[in-house]
Formats: sequence, structure tokens, C-alpha cells
Amino acid sequence: MAKFQQAGIQPFGVNPAGVDSHFKYATKLSFNFPLLSDPDRAIARAYHALKDDGQGIQRSVYVVQRNGTIAFAQRGAPPPDEIVAAVSPRKG
Repeated sequence: MAKFQQAGIQPFGVNPAGVDSHFKYATKLSFNFPLLSDPDRAIARAYHALKDDGQGIQRSVYVVQRNGTIAFAQRGAPPPDEIVAAVSPRKG
């Protein structure tokens, strides 16, 4: 989380579970980032994260810049260093 914060990235999770379920899950696992509820899977659909069955969610990572452009997109769970490197300004 510290690497994301240093890069100015605010992580959050999105899945179809309800708000109450998210609260219990996040509390149980001590998440330090928000979880958003997407019960109709509109966000998942918009970001092409639905599996072929139209119901399951394919874990995906997107970094959306403040201006709305996508700076990083990858399926799976890439390591934090890879995400930060992809969106951080290059030096030298």
C-alpha cells in the first residue's frame, strides 16, 4: 500500500457482492482500501472483466488517471512494483 500511496495511486476493489458483504469482508481481512459494489456488473462489463459466462469476474488491474485515461491495464494480479513503474514518470 505504501508504494501505491507514494506514487499517488488510490487502490480500490470492485466486485458484485453487496455493501454489507463488503463491509464484513473488509473488516475481517483488515483491508485498508475501499471496496465498491457492482451488483449488476456494469463496471466489470465496461472494463472487460467479465468471464465468458457473463457472470464471473476475471481479476483485472486498471490504473485510471485523474483525467480519465487508462495508464495501466492487465489481467490477473501483477506485482505492485510493476503497476507503479508503469504509471510513474520515467527518469533520465
